[in-house]
Amino acid sequence: MLSPESTATVRATLPAVGAAISEITTLFYAKMFADHPELERDLFNRGNQAAGAQQQALAGAVAGYATLLVDQSERTAAGPLLARIAHKHASLGITREQYQVVHTYLFAAIAEVLGAAVTPEVAAAWDEVYWLMAGELIALEAGLYRAAGVEPGQVWQQMTVLARQQESRDAVSFTLRPADGGPAPAFRPGQYVSVAVELPDGARQLRQYSLSAAPGETWRITVKRVHGQDGPAGEVSGHLHARLRAGDRLTVSLPFGDLVLEDGAGPVLLASAGIGCTPITGMLDHLVRTGSTRRVVAVHADRSPADHAHAEQLAELAAALPGAELHRWYEQDGEGTGARPGLADLALVELPPGVTAYLCGPLPFMRAARTELLRRGVPAAAIRYEVFGPDLWLASASA
Repeated sequence: MLSPESTATVRATLPAVGAAISEITTLFYAKMFADHPELERDLFNRGNQAAGAQQQALAGAVAGYATLLVDQSERTAAGPLLARIAHKHASLGITREQYQVVHTYLFAAIAEVLGAAVTPEVAAAWDEVYWLMAGELIALEAGLYRAAGVEPGQVWQQMTVLARQQESRDAVSFTLRPADGGPAPAFRPGQYVSVAVELPDGARQLRQYSLSAAPGETWRITVKRVHGQDGPAGEVSGHLHARLRAGDRLTVSLPFGDLVLEDGAGPVLLASAGIGCTPITGMLDHLVRTGSTRRVVAVHADRSPADHAHAEQLAELAAALPGAELHRWYEQDGEGTGARPGLADLALVELPPGVTAYLCGPLPFMRAARTELLRRGVPAAAIRYEVFGPDLWLASASA
């Protein structure tokens, strides 16, 4: 809990810090990478840095956490925010020591951007905010490492590619097994792994990919190639598409992620768009393999049938569940597929009482879906979501 003195100071300075937080985080990354180029090369996503997404996400997280601290009535809302960050950090092997590095450069950037406004009292109050947030994250990440049975940061293992399968014109799946020949570690449906690849320039870049099949002795990830029409081309996705073949080795983390299909008998809505189908496909596969009789409403939206990864499997899984129904939307070329034209509209989908919703896809899709679900009386706590890359939903909502 933030001390009373610091609460008053943070509340008074939050508008100024919030207004400058994007400038602060941009300067922070520039300073840190100048002194520690290995972090930019081997840990942080260079594409997200170039597009500004990482800076925006950090700004949103810091400003959002500070806002929650000074508004104690909303304090419990920090839980989901921190849990999502902690799972991302654990999948990257982040350790306690790296929080000190971040602190050094973040506060140097705050002092430079805000200048004389950063009095000793202001610096102390925001220092308290940072270490409260860092302390909670460190504790959460330590718990995740313990649950995984590893020391902090020791999440990496070698996997062998057993098979490669083209799933759509821009998506390829890879079936993986531990290089020692043993079974793949267990995971919960909906979780993801990080993949580490060494690129031609020597950089070691990391990306997260959802596990797109049910837990079993092997894992499957599905990788969409990012061509870069709206930003930088995907370095890792391009590398995997061009180079990774059956028999190759791949460095992969243990599974993490807080968007997981909860056990129970209650009805679920599994709604996805684009490559957001990957965790949803894994959830459906798990329901089929476990003989579930839950009521399931599956919704998917895509640009066209040719862009829809795992389209045939989605239809087969939905048909194999006695309590499932499938709704699809295609923006283009959907004639004769049984899908509706245009963008997904949950207003056209009947929802069972007491439904829990799981959403994954582009932010506009998830915002529209969440808005419609709230309008229809689905509690906010019953709406879960996954964001690929930096969580700009939180950033835009909090900054």
